[in-house]
Amino acid sequence: MPAARPNSLFGMGNPLLDISAVVDKDFLEKYGLKPNDQILAEDKHKALFEEIVKKFKVEYHAGGATQNSIKIAQWMIQDPHKVCTFFGCIGEDKFGEILKQKADEAHVDAYYYEQTEEPTGTCAACITGDNRSLVANLAAANCYKKDKHLDLKENWKLVEKAKVYYIAGFFLTVSLESILKVAKHASENNKLFTLNLSAPFISQFFKDALMEVMPYVDVLFGNETEAATFSKEQGFQTEDIEEIAKKAEALPKVNKKRPRIVVFTQGKDGTIMTKGGDKVETFPVLKIDQKDIVDTNGAGDAFVGGFLSELVQDKELEQCVKAGHYAANVIIRRAGCTFPEKPDFH
Repeated sequence: MPAARPNSLFGMGNPLLDISAVVDKDFLEKYGLKPNDQILAEDKHKALFEEIVKKFKVEYHAGGATQNSIKIAQWMIQDPHKVCTFFGCIGEDKFGEILKQKADEAHVDAYYYEQTEEPTGTCAACITGDNRSLVANLAAANCYKKDKHLDLKENWKLVEKAKVYYIAGFFLTVSLESILKVAKHASENNKLFTLNLSAPFISQFFKDALMEVMPYVDVLFGNETEAATFSKEQGFQTEDIEEIAKKAEALPKVNKKRPRIVVFTQGKDGTIMTKGGDKVETFPVLKIDQKDIVDTNGAGDAFVGGFLSELVQDKELEQCVKAGHYAANVIIRRAGCTFPEKPDFH
């Protein structure tokens, strides 16, 4: 079995420090949050970040959707180290140092663009039961610049080394030009470019950017809520998740050598995947007792990380889904997107 090469999986996104706490319904209502959602912080949420720390028992975890997935992929692969590369922007501050240290501990080859104008981004993860409402204050993450980082010769070399690319849809709000540069490189070299719908607001308010990238997408990830919003915004006129997957698969694609694969997770219900042509398969998730679920924050990221860990090793797609289900099952038993020392996946 050939081991994965260093820097063969490339991710680029918003590196955030998660500030995670079990909160109450009143807290959600006070800040107008849905129990299960992902949004960008507005002015009215400024106080939320202070209040959550004062009022609840918080835990700090390295976060950011893409960075989570990249870390999980590296954890699943184990050896060699630094199979996974990550680019993103942080501030020169304590939180930034924590993110660097955590990436290092996870054996991810992280290259952060560090700037002083904005502090390192944070994400408040407001947990109630098995729901999580995420409020992201991008700050530094929003300052990523193609010309200041991605275009630099030594950085672009790392992009060229990769054969699988993953970017969460969240990064569409930050640097469309960076995404397009990476996506076109993948497409022109018949490598795999993968993207996540990430959150309903991406399909709604960043639709043009999303659809500019879509022709380059070889694997599209999302969950049932995101799929439904995408369908509505695209005028697919269906709420049937299998039909949505087929229609997403059939959207225009630049690299004709590979059919687009669409993978939609549905929480405790089966994951569906298109298989080229008119076939859609459903894969049941691993059973878990409700009492064993600690927090579902990071479950979707973990699924993608598991999936990518097998994809970068040229495994069958069914195996990729199984690895995704395994990783998600491990993550939801723990607080934040954290994992035990070694995986036990076969």
